[in-house]
This record gives sequence, structure tokens and C-alpha cells, in this order.
Amino acid sequence: MNKKDNLFDVSGKVVVITGAGGVLCSNIAKALAIRGAKIAVLDIKKQAGDFVADEINKKGGQALSVVADVLKKESLEKAKDEILKKFGKIDVLINGAGGNKKEATTSDKLSFFDMPKDAFKFVFDLNFIGTFLTCQVFGKLFAKQKNGIILNISSMASLRVLTKVAGYSAAKSAVNNFTKWLAVYMAKEYSPKIRVNAIAPGFFLTEQNRFLLLDEKTGSQTSRGKQVIEHTPMSRYGKPEDLIGTVIWLMSESSEFITGAIIPIDGGFSVYSGV
Repeated sequence: MNKKDNLFDVSGKVVVITGAGGVLCSNIAKALAIRGAKIAVLDIKKQAGDFVADEINKKGGQALSVVADVLKKESLEKAKDEILKKFGKIDVLINGAGGNKKEATTSDKLSFFDMPKDAFKFVFDLNFIGTFLTCQVFGKLFAKQKNGIILNISSMASLRVLTKVAGYSAAKSAVNNFTKWLAVYMAKEYSPKIRVNAIAPGFFLTEQNRFLLLDEKTGSQTSRGKQVIEHTPMSRYGKPEDLIGTVIWLMSESSEFITGAIIPIDGGFSVYSGV
């Protein structure tokens, strides 16, 4: 097999995924495991992480469930040691832990001017500081071994102004800037074989946003959901499997000259002006 045949091969890679008990990252974990990657399923909720790891292992893959809090560096250090003990190495970090909070989202009942600082800070910390700390812990290992892949999960809220999600948008915008900064830092200070990129999903139905886009009782689209579809040229919401190809591309040899990139996976939402 020549190198061209091997471009998208991820088999044998040890992949750490934070927030891997969630809808999107659990699908990424399972898809990579099917292709021969060894998966460290990190989640703050033990039951959620165990469920994903067990599903992978039952289907013949290799997965380890590790409880980790991305806002506590000592928790991440402990997780790293446990992964190294099990798999002997770490090749890829996918920062998927994140989310939003109702109190950091404007609505008919909450204006921006009354938004609690603690709620805004919680969302910002979870999405950005969690990414920052995880990159510190696992990035230090990559710096030592002179190679590694970091893939941050941003959001369309970081690229286009979306109403309501003030805290989430600010945090994901910070993730974008940090991704670019870290890409340069790791390549210049340690090794050009350490690459840092991000994906920016558009509107995917998750537990976080489902009932902002769909009516909880009828399942029909809310007014916000209708706006999203109208502004998405491909006229649908994203499915978890829509992320897989881009993730594989960014963690494989096929993207070895790409770093500091923010890749939208949004059905064209980010490029459509509405007319």
C-alpha cells in the first residue's frame, strides 16, 4: 500500500474525546472506533461515558471510559495518566465538552441587561476555559513527543451573529482565536507535526438546542427553526454523521499541511446572505 492509499487511515491512533457522552461526540467516537482508532471516552457523567465505551467494546472496538472535569486541571492530568497506562500513547485530542445554559440565553423572559454574570461565566468557562485547560494538559504531552493532533469543536455561533446565545457565541469565538494562536505556537515552538484545527458545526439537533428548533409537544418547527432552514441552502439540519468525514480528514495524513483552520460544517448557512 502506498502513501496515497493510506491518506485517510486512522487505525491504531489513540483518540481522546472530551464530552464524548453527548450526541455529537459519541457518534464521532463510535465512527472512529469502527475505523480502528482506540478511543478514550471522557465525560463528567460516568454513566454517559460508560454507555458509549461499552457500546464500542461490544462491537469489537477498543474504548476506555474516564470520568473527567474539563474545568479541573488535576482531573485532566489524572485522566491523561489513566489513558497512557491503558493505551501507551495519545495521538489525537478532540475537545468536544461544552454546552449552553438557559440563564445565559436571552428570551422574552430574560433580556441581556438582566443576564446573570455567573450564568454567562459558566457557559464561557465550560466552552473556552475547558478547551484551554485540556489543551494545556494534552498539548504538553504532544510538545514532548513532537507530534499530535488537536481538534477543537467550535460552532456556527462563532462565525455568524446568532440572536439569543450571548455567552455561547462569545465562548466559541474565543475558541476560534485560541485555535489559531495555539496552531502557530505549537508549530513554531515545538514541532510542525503538531497541528491544531477546529470544526464549526451549523445547526444540529442535540439535547441542547432541540426544543429551540422543534416544538416539544408537536415536533413541528419553531419560528427559530424555520429561520434556520430558510437560511441553510441545503434545507436541513445537520446529522451527527455529517461531521465524521471532516474529523477523519483533519486527524489523518490527508490534512498534514493544514493547521489553524476553522472548518464550517453547516450546509452553507455561513455563506448564504438570505437573498
